[in-house]
Amino acid sequence: MPEHAEQNAQDKVTVAVPEDSHAHHGHGPGGLKGLVGLAIGSIGVVYGDIGTSPLYAFRQALLPMTRDGVIAPHEVVGPISLILWTLTIIVMLKYILFLLRLDNDGEGGTLSLLALLLKTANGHTVFLTFLGLIGAALFLGEVMITPAVSVLSAVEGLKLVASGMDPFILPIAIGILIALFAIQSHGTGAVARFFGPITLLWFLVIGVGGISHILDSPQIFAAINPINAVRFVLNEGYVGFVVLGAVFLTVTGTEALYADLGHFGRKPIQVAFIFVVYPSLVLNYLGQGAYVLAHPEAASDPFFLMFPTWALLPVVILATAATIIASQAVITGAFSLTRQAIHLGFLPRMEILFTSETNTGQIYLPAVNRLLLVAVIILVLTFRSSEALATAYGISVTGAMVVTTTMSFEFVRARWKWPLWKALLVLLPLFLLECVFFSANLLKIHDGGYIPVMFAIIFTVVMWTWRRGTQILFNKTRHTDIPLMAFIPSIEKESAHAPKSVPGTAIFLTSDPDSVPAALMHNLKHNHVLHEKNVILTIKTVNRPRVNPEDRYKIEKLSERFSRVQLNFGFMETQNVSQALGHLRKGGVKFDIMSTSFYLGRRKLVCDPKSEMPAWQGRLYVALANAATDPSDYFKLPTNRVVELGSHVVI
Repeated sequence: MPEHAEQNAQDKVTVAVPEDSHAHHGHGPGGLKGLVGLAIGSIGVVYGDIGTSPLYAFRQALLPMTRDGVIAPHEVVGPISLILWTLTIIVMLKYILFLLRLDNDGEGGTLSLLALLLKTANGHTVFLTFLGLIGAALFLGEVMITPAVSVLSAVEGLKLVASGMDPFILPIAIGILIALFAIQSHGTGAVARFFGPITLLWFLVIGVGGISHILDSPQIFAAINPINAVRFVLNEGYVGFVVLGAVFLTVTGTEALYADLGHFGRKPIQVAFIFVVYPSLVLNYLGQGAYVLAHPEAASDPFFLMFPTWALLPVVILATAATIIASQAVITGAFSLTRQAIHLGFLPRMEILFTSETNTGQIYLPAVNRLLLVAVIILVLTFRSSEALATAYGISVTGAMVVTTTMSFEFVRARWKWPLWKALLVLLPLFLLECVFFSANLLKIHDGGYIPVMFAIIFTVVMWTWRRGTQILFNKTRHTDIPLMAFIPSIEKESAHAPKSVPGTAIFLTSDPDSVPAALMHNLKHNHVLHEKNVILTIKTVNRPRVNPEDRYKIEKLSERFSRVQLNFGFMETQNVSQALGHLRKGGVKFDIMSTSFYLGRRKLVCDPKSEMPAWQGRLYVALANAATDPSDYFKLPTNRVVELGSHVVI
């Protein structure tokens, strides 16, 4: 739909809704019981993706060595050593012990970190913004691949349960994926209670499965020595570099550790990883390695072949449930990230539905859900197997990690005041290691790795276009704006040409509190009336997840008939102007909703051949503006109290 005239496309109008602090800040019941409960919950939401990596990661790492049908012991020990130390360095050291401390009022994730860094950008605003957009885009690219590769890898276990199942793998996987996306509109509240226990059972099962085979070949314990990992990469040359790309599949989903920080808190996430997730993964990978050393023919699918025949079907069912949970987690993460991007001004307004009356973090975005479903089905039908899809996996993950490490460098320098030598000492080794992994994954470009890169480029271009077009539009319209403080005395002056006074209150939404809203000017021009009370309402989204109630609003009385109101909201808060009116009443702005009208400007954008943006980018911006959700619906304004006045703007 045409863009709202009184708001730049940053959509800076948000509203107050009572927030559930438990859901957002991870503050549950006190004591050990509360910590355990949150830790189990985090296992279901945070660790679903990394927990299903054993289904395919080690299998993919073995592929370059098994093509001649023979596999040497060091070709098993080396990759397992790489896997163990990748888990330890990347997940344990970087994410669990370091990155979780870089929070924005309890919230994590690339855009939360970006919002925090922009407070102290020190001239690096454009660079940091672009870096944050790339990180967010890479995460969205990962979200599209995760459900496809996870569900396919689990369903493929049916081939080992019964012969002749090959023709049914794709239909079953597609059916599960369609059902998964179909239930999103009903919310995850009821299902979420089962996520933690099921995933906890999954980790116990894979841990026990690994333990039962570790002694098949005690030689596997050599993998604990990191020298074997380094030696393998150096001695194997190109093959070792290819294996590095597959090894990184073991840490897919680690961005969820950071993104879901606000849902559970740092300590429950750390406890879950240290006491459940990490031991289970280590035991399972060691068990897979020992099993392949003892049975080289099992390299084709070491995870499922580890289990006895009688346990295969239950394990396949449990694996399918675990992959659905992993997919649910990243889909929910995509919804949350998109909402943050909208509030921070990187995307146009979209319809946001709330699926819980108490937890405002449980949201559903129909447009995003449809886009993800179409993309996932196309990926499944194109690649047709988890092995083929796995080759496309990894680039987006490693790219996102390089981005967060780079942004972390800026954080510790600007926020923690670390000296340069200390920041380099801690983060440079991580950065170089992740660059090596990223380079290894780039080898997959021709085998499908272009998919996440293509998605990331598209998402980055869209978000950057929206951000840039918004600023250009804002700057262009300011040239024709009339200063508000000069306008008020002139319009209130008694004269024969003064507009007619009508009862009631008019609220004009605007992004520029110092200029006369275009909707007000159009109302005077066409209707020749001025209300008894007029409120110039400006909404500001701050670089924080939430705003304290006492900082919610600022009211300034300009004259007997005019007031200027600024509402402040965090980028994680719900947008509902109607509910915000209650807060305004407490601040002294009195009005009756039945005698109050909301005036919105509606712009029809037209591309200017001489625009600052290229023609293609201008057309994209106009298309995005036209697709934005109607502002009266988005801001939950009373449907029978809204007046929209339109205008043409050349951009």
